[in-house]
Order: sequence, then C-alpha cells, then structure tokens
Amino acid sequence: MNIGAAAAASGVAAKMIRHYEAIGLLPRAPRRSNDYRDYGERDVHELRFIKRARRLGFSMHEIGALLMLWRDRARPSREVRHIAEAHVGDLERRIADMQAMAKTLRQLMHKCHGDDRPDCPILDDLATGEDGVSGAQA
Repeated sequence: MNIGAAAAASGVAAKMIRHYEAIGLLPRAPRRSNDYRDYGERDVHELRFIKRARRLGFSMHEIGALLMLWRDRARPSREVRHIAEAHVGDLERRIADMQAMAKTLRQLMHKCHGDDRPDCPILDDLATGEDGVSGAQA
C-alpha cells in the first residue's frame, strides 16, 4: 500500500510516517517502480504501536527501545517492564510538579482581588520569581 493508505489504516499522518522513517524509528519503506513508498501490514501494525505508545506519553527514544524489544521475540520482559516503570516514575514526577503549580496559582488567585485596582499578587509573584513551587522547572 502507498503512504496514504498506510496512514489511513494506521491513523498516523503521512507526514509523521515520513518523520519516523527519517529519525530511524521505522525502517525506510521500499520503493515501487513509480518511486512511491510501499508499506505492508507489519508496517501498519508498527505505526499503530507507535501511535499507542505516543498516547501513553513515551518519548521517541523509549518508543524506539520498545519497538526493538517488540521485534525481538526472545526479549526478556524485564527490559520492557523497566522502561515502563521509569516512564511511570517520570509521569508521577511531572504530575506532582503540575499539582504544585496549580496549588501555587490557586493561592495567588485567592490573594488577587480581580477588580479595577492595578495591584496584583499574581504579577508581583511572577516579577519576583519567588514561586514556591517545589520541583517545578522553567
């Protein structure tokens, strides 16, 4: 099938398929005599795999590692689990950071009158850089 059909079958845009090939996540598709890329069912399956992994928030590097493990039928599942555990830890850290940011913003919003007065604790806090958000990164 051509790239358009592979995109339709997998739910991954043709532009992203080309990108995945360019970064080496997918092997370059063989070309037909008319120079169109030629994809098969396995390619579509791998594209769906990538799409699902992206929805779960895995990085491109993690997806590449997971794809290599998926392709290797003799893989030790502990390696897959290790990648997933590290990813969950990262997600939990990011969630904690976002919750701290939301808490800080709620506190600042509570201090702000939100009326016609020019003074605003939210702007004051942003200007001083004293955010009090532990673990949050700029």
